[in-house]
Amino acid sequence: MSIAGYPNTQHLISCDELSASLGDVTLLDLRPSDDYALGHIEGARHLDIYQVSLNNSAAEPLEAFLSMFPALFTARGVSHERPVVIYDHESGERASRAVWLLAVLDHPNVKLLDGGTGAWVASGRELVRVGETTPPVASDKARPAPQPFQAGRRLEILATRFDVARAIDDDDTVIIDVRRTSEYEGTEKRARRVGTVPGAIHIPWLDHLDENGALLPAEKVRALYESKGVTPDKKVIAYCQGGYRSASTILTLAALGYPRVQNYIGSWGEWGNRDDSQIVLPSS
Repeated sequence: MSIAGYPNTQHLISCDELSASLGDVTLLDLRPSDDYALGHIEGARHLDIYQVSLNNSAAEPLEAFLSMFPALFTARGVSHERPVVIYDHESGERASRAVWLLAVLDHPNVKLLDGGTGAWVASGRELVRVGETTPPVASDKARPAPQPFQAGRRLEILATRFDVARAIDDDDTVIIDVRRTSEYEGTEKRARRVGTVPGAIHIPWLDHLDENGALLPAEKVRALYESKGVTPDKKVIAYCQGGYRSASTILTLAALGYPRVQNYIGSWGEWGNRDDSQIVLPSS
């Protein structure tokens, strides 16, 4: 299971690569707890932060939001000393957002398992149920406890509502709406107001995944985005409803070598619930 053609796999790992390094990484399962109990990659710890979102990306609430996560990640064994691998069912929104959050918090080595548990099982590897995990060996017990995760900030890969507002009239920036067509066109209402950000290009996040939920070959993904005007010379801001699906888009573009990518952390959950947001209804 290679990730062929992607020039920057800083935040990606294949099943083969993970299998070879299982004892040397902190492994996090971001799927719902029932799925984790029924079968997970051995050694993985469960973490569900799916409902923890931000609806105000001004400076103070943003800092309060980001300050919650170091303790949550530390409680799952995350430290600067060990690489972290995160997965869900596919190269999905839950795991992508967690990888992106840890990158924002300046973790030096965090990766998404391409294809998730679907790819893991398809490659002939097994999942274990809760209670079936092999007990740690003596050498594991003797390993010193990791230091608490001391988070920094890499805000250059994060966008606020102020960044999006400035980008609307900025020819150097492309805004991508990665939501479903029904959300983009306003026929599906998930906030007080419906529509899209003026000038946003609609590229649903699932368009860069194959039928099994793994990344499409790099040349196909690059052609998809460039055909829509999303080119590496542009700064890119992506959004969805809560910064989950758009995190997948951001990680994918970064893997293609796009140097300036940002995930709008508040996304439509913030933008669509404000009276001062610029919103248009695209023609269907």
